[in-house]
Amino acid sequence: MTLTLNLSPELEQYLVQEANQKGLSIEALALQLLTKSILLKQRQAEAVQLLQSWIDDEDSEEQQETGQYLVETLDNDRLSDRRLFPPELKGITW
Repeated sequence: MTLTLNLSPELEQYLVQEANQKGLSIEALALQLLTKSILLKQRQAEAVQLLQSWIDDEDSEEQQETGQYLVETLDNDRLSDRRLFPPELKGITW
């Protein structure tokens, strides 16, 4: 596909400088930047879908077990004897 773009002078100058620094043609650099942008958007969409699937997961018992395991692990994996999540503050500060 052939695409014709009207660029601002600032954007054109940026593309020329970047292309020269990377040893690429302006067209190759523009294609590279466009490809990276599209791939980034796709990865972001996939991450959002994954997070949403976790949110939509209705297995609350598993979530509670995972949360409890996380709290215990964080409390046990400390250099200090002071608990990060003291049981007496559950529901108050955490």
